[in-house]
Amino acid sequence: MGDDDEVILAGGNVTPVVRIGGTVRRETGPWAPAVHRLLERCGEAEVPGTPRVHGIDEQGREILSFLPGEVLADAAPEILWSRAILRKAARLLRRIHDAGAPLAADPLVWRAPRHEPAEVVCHNDFAPYNLLISDAAIAAIDFDFASPGPRLWDVAYLAYRIAPLAEDAPAFDPERFGSPDERIAELVASYGGDWSTAEVRAMAAVRLEELAAFTEARAAETGRDDLAGHARMYRRDAARLRA
Repeated sequence: MGDDDEVILAGGNVTPVVRIGGTVRRETGPWAPAVHRLLERCGEAEVPGTPRVHGIDEQGREILSFLPGEVLADAAPEILWSRAILRKAARLLRRIHDAGAPLAADPLVWRAPRHEPAEVVCHNDFAPYNLLISDAAIAAIDFDFASPGPRLWDVAYLAYRIAPLAEDAPAFDPERFGSPDERIAELVASYGGDWSTAEVRAMAAVRLEELAAFTEARAAETGRDDLAGHARMYRRDAARLRA
């Protein structure tokens, strides 16, 4: 691959993402300055595993540093469901939250809705498909839907995906990797929170209902049956968590 060659990266469900050399390019919108400020705060706080901002290219796309690694969602089960990975993900999320917390009260334009109490700037999609693993390190990508919200909003969605509480949890075996409730407790402890398992489950249900509505709207807009299927799963999982 040449330094100027564009390579389409996997993901980018909402907008296409390409790699050019050691950078990633993606279209921007009114939310970009806020997201870039969040990433700059992460850089200032020396949070590892977060992209650095390198401006806007001639096509109006943001330029972010390329983070190497394998997408966690695609990793073998013994890696995807590793308790060590769960702890590292929780600690990274805490560092991102702490770095961006001062921005939560600023009058910035975000792409996703604000949720109260706005304690921090939430990633809003902090999950294995947006986490990269390389050797012993973990990194996070796709911050474009970040917005202010409560810490638990992000923690609960991470728990939904990595505890896991989701219907689609390939090859998860509680005998090998621990029960979802045990893993939620470990996630919360690694983050440094004091929420109960019941509180995490309850917030996950609220989060999934909003995600289902968003995904249903996207499915109607694009005609994609896969998105409609995802929305139905979120509804089922939310109902199960509330039961």
